[in-house]
Amino acid sequence: MQFYRAGYRPGDPDLQPAAPEALARGAAFPDVVDVLVVGTGPAGAVLTAQLAAFPDITTRVIERREGPLQVGHADGVACRTVEMFQAFGLADALLREAYWVGEVRFWGPSDADRSRIERTGWVEDTPAGLSEFPHVIVNQARMQQYLLEHAARSSSRLEVDYGIEFVGYRRDESDPRHPLVVTLRRTAGPDEGTEFTVRASSVVGCDGARSAVRRALGIRLEGDAANHAWGVMDVLAVTHFPDWRTKNVVQSAGKGTLLMIPREGGNMVRCYVDLGEIEAGDTAVRATTAEQLTEVANAILHPYSIDVRSVVWSSVYEVGQRLADRFDDLAPDAAPNAVPRLFLTGDACHTHSAKAGQGMNVSMQDAFNLGWKLAAVLQGRSDATLLRTYSEERQRIAADLIAFDRHWSSFIAQPALDPAHPERGGVAPADMQAEFARQGRYTAGLATTYSPSRLTGTSEHQELATGFEIGRRFHAAPVRRIADGRGMHLGHTHVADGRWRVYAFGDETGDGLRAFAQWWTDAAESPARLFAPGGASGASGASRTSDVDGAGADADAVIDVHGIFRGSHHDIDVTSLPAILLPTSGPFGLQDWEKAWAADPDDDIFTRRGIARAGAIVIVRPDQYVAHVLPLGARAELGEFFRGILMPTLDPAVA
Repeated sequence: MQFYRAGYRPGDPDLQPAAPEALARGAAFPDVVDVLVVGTGPAGAVLTAQLAAFPDITTRVIERREGPLQVGHADGVACRTVEMFQAFGLADALLREAYWVGEVRFWGPSDADRSRIERTGWVEDTPAGLSEFPHVIVNQARMQQYLLEHAARSSSRLEVDYGIEFVGYRRDESDPRHPLVVTLRRTAGPDEGTEFTVRASSVVGCDGARSAVRRALGIRLEGDAANHAWGVMDVLAVTHFPDWRTKNVVQSAGKGTLLMIPREGGNMVRCYVDLGEIEAGDTAVRATTAEQLTEVANAILHPYSIDVRSVVWSSVYEVGQRLADRFDDLAPDAAPNAVPRLFLTGDACHTHSAKAGQGMNVSMQDAFNLGWKLAAVLQGRSDATLLRTYSEERQRIAADLIAFDRHWSSFIAQPALDPAHPERGGVAPADMQAEFARQGRYTAGLATTYSPSRLTGTSEHQELATGFEIGRRFHAAPVRRIADGRGMHLGHTHVADGRWRVYAFGDETGDGLRAFAQWWTDAAESPARLFAPGGASGASGASRTSDVDGAGADADAVIDVHGIFRGSHHDIDVTSLPAILLPTSGPFGLQDWEKAWAADPDDDIFTRRGIARAGAIVIVRPDQYVAHVLPLGARAELGEFFRGILMPTLDPAVA
């Protein structure tokens, strides 16, 4: 973490100096914005936090409620989401407060007396080695609070405008940079019911399953209900059930299934109670009370029971999976150069059951995918057709999620298999346990793979770095910083600031890495010259997006390069590092000592991630996904890849 680049300043380093744009912003809602974010659910909160890194982009965030969410529905935080929180600098706070899910225990009917349950086994919740972070449980409202507070502490001082809802929009090309005329309505306060308009370049619907933005686009959520109901309740209870503070799957003999997930805070537990099959269109089940849910739960738990002292929240829902056919306003037959202006994220474009804990997590990844693309286009670093890749990438991921959820929700609702009557169907405890283990990568949020495109390369050089799979998230591994010997995960150098990362892994002698670094610094065809501030393009440049401390045209403002050497950090003279690995930055031209790394002697990244002896270049997207793997000497291929994404100037221009 660097925060003295422009000189010493006291106080909390997470509270960034306010940008001039933030200081000049008045209290009134502006007439023109670059991005209008509608809704502050999981997707809206992530998008707000991401766009807050760019004070030169005018972003406003509206929420129809009068204030922040107090009690959220979702609570499962996948490993991948914690990795994303690390990029925002929020993982430590999240992990300190969260419940850590270490294992899943399974209960089923006793062979001796099938009216009674007994423990049948357990599995690790997240298989070892999938992530350096655990699967954790934190209330959705708290997750959103972390992100929105982060935005408020940013140089943008971005805060939510509560009590305002989206009504509709029309297009008016008289202002081609802000062609959307959006009608908004106040839902609270002395001006409740008053409508007003704002011009916008882009509008993002993060407003849930009943999305007003989706309705305005005429897009429908298509899918089916499973005609199976579940109740859910967060409870404070007294019990003699021995695994109350462990995640459990309890199958009974004919009384349904119960999922129990401990919550943060040490006492609360969430219970998902199987209410069985229902008739199509039956809404009576929604009237099921928390007391009735407790009765069903106790019947499933026999001979154990729970004495509920307080119900914090409860609901009843019918399992269903629905998906929008597109996540933006472009028609299927739109011209290849057409640019989307309105976008849908999260529940506004895909809904599913809560069983696998993916809804909040996938919604957040939608926003993380979109945020950096909006910033790149609005700051002139990429052409506007980049925005087409949002729907192209995320609609397919959501379709995969829907397919998985159909399988998972139906599988977990099956009754326990009765060995004496196999003809009645059901699933054996051992099979339930095996399925949980088999789906570990998916439920950890780590199964996403982006297909080859302008943002994701092909696999002809994958063997150079087998542990960094192209199209999948960059899998962190330990390294040592050469300047001071500090050990950390290499992936934790990745900040949610919109920059691309290039990790150059050294060859056996280190000569290839040094030659690459020299080329990156000096060659006219280097991406550092073609795309970065002050390069051959002659662009005026922009400061690092994560602060406003006078960085100016830093060489790493668009692409952040790191070098990883083989062997011990003690064997490398830090003052002899190539300029790109010991660059200067900020108004004082201070050296940046955090670009050069060496293998950790106790856990060699070259071995763990399958780096070839000849070394490799690993390109990582701003949303932490591996974009390409190339040889250290792949000069032309490297330039060609970035030419497909980045503009040779930084002059803001939106089509």
